[in-house]
Amino acid sequence: MRSAQTLLLGGFAGFLVAFSLPPWGWWPLAFAGFALFDYLCGSESKRLRFLGGWAAGMVWLGMGELWMFDLTPPGYFLVFIVFGAGYGIIAAAVGSGDRRLLLLPAAFVLYEWFRWSWPFGGVPLATVPMTQVDSPLAAVLPLGGGLLLTAVTLLAGSTLRLIIQRRFDMASLTFGALAVATLAGVVAPTGAPIGQLEVAVVQGGGPQRTRADTCENQRVFDRHREATATIDRQVDLVMWPENVVNPIPDGSPLGRCDDLFFMTEALEDTATIAREQNAVLIPGWFHTAAPDFPNNTVNYSNAITAEGEAVSRYDKVRIVPFGEFVPLRGFIERFSNDVPNRDVLQGEGPAVLESPVADLGISISWEIFFERRGRAAILDGGELLVNPTNGSSYWLTILQSQQVASSRLRAQETGRWVLQAAPTGFSAIVDPDGNVLERTGISEQRVLYATIERREGLTLATRFGATPMLVLALVVIPGSVIGKGRSRPSAD
Repeated sequence: MRSAQTLLLGGFAGFLVAFSLPPWGWWPLAFAGFALFDYLCGSESKRLRFLGGWAAGMVWLGMGELWMFDLTPPGYFLVFIVFGAGYGIIAAAVGSGDRRLLLLPAAFVLYEWFRWSWPFGGVPLATVPMTQVDSPLAAVLPLGGGLLLTAVTLLAGSTLRLIIQRRFDMASLTFGALAVATLAGVVAPTGAPIGQLEVAVVQGGGPQRTRADTCENQRVFDRHREATATIDRQVDLVMWPENVVNPIPDGSPLGRCDDLFFMTEALEDTATIAREQNAVLIPGWFHTAAPDFPNNTVNYSNAITAEGEAVSRYDKVRIVPFGEFVPLRGFIERFSNDVPNRDVLQGEGPAVLESPVADLGISISWEIFFERRGRAAILDGGELLVNPTNGSSYWLTILQSQQVASSRLRAQETGRWVLQAAPTGFSAIVDPDGNVLERTGISEQRVLYATIERREGLTLATRFGATPMLVLALVVIPGSVIGKGRSRPSAD
């Protein structure tokens, strides 16, 4: 009976955390969810603590990553069962005493960082920081990034638990720590404007839940050309989504297709569009990497000047496991043929596109979920951050909403404007405070306009990255354990 009750309470805690995530976004529920998680950690039984934490993690990730079921049901179940167990381990390890007020945030910092980094480069989806993009606690992002926001969110949950238990003395201490961290974030440096840009973010529209198809490449390009032709004002920058320019080598046979989109045509058309708009065009490309790497593809964006000249290129560095590359390919292909037959070549260059109008920090699609990729773009000289992406194949709007949330997190961490462009949604314009000024709907053809700032200067989160929070967590954990040992009375 105790096990069943613990599982139910843990599942309810995960349910609350999940509904604080986008697309639901009821951020106060995260405090209630983590208050209940903290309460379950008060059990004297390690087994019950583990069960409660595991149930919370499974429900939280099972709901927050539900979109994955449409792509890979086995992978979906594996993710929330295995990664959910990590939260069970946290609950079992932190112990039942007051020291968990420090241990719980520290353990979450380490585990969230681990989850964002491993395996295969990490899976930073349905994360704690995403729950707080609309919360006052998000003010800490310029100070310590997503890991600091993780820690204060857990501390807020513990504060709520203390208040419910009428332990107002301890609650006043934890609330004071939250207030100090939030105020420090408010006054932390966020950079300064150095100029303005008139921008147009283009979404070509079309049906959601579509997959890549050679016969559709021309139509996808044409939708974005048509949308761009509706631009009714002079702009400095026109931004297109990821891989909507998807040509094949010149001379390829038509095969089953009535029309194909060839490389020469793509090069000529993108240059023409840039000249017609008298603006820098940022198109997203995807094609075979021949002749040097005939068994690979490339995913990149480039900058084309108003004169039609391509002047800069960025190849995606953080590529998607099982989507753009297959880890352990030889082993996986023994059991399944439903994997990409070509791996995307991983980029190596600086995360910036140099152009006549601005130096554009860039994170392509999946990369925007990674704090370290946004940081790299600004350290490489980005005056704003662009995120060309392609969410057209995904089920529901969970992932797309979480990507907008990630763009908002990167904006606040770096003190930069973020432009996100997707072929079928969501496209968005985000200011340095994380406010979404414009956002498209799913499948609509639309152009978003804004006057934005080019900015310089580094936030503390950009300057130092995850290191300070990781070091602090690694100091807190042994310090709390040693402190507990010293507080025990000696035996007579």
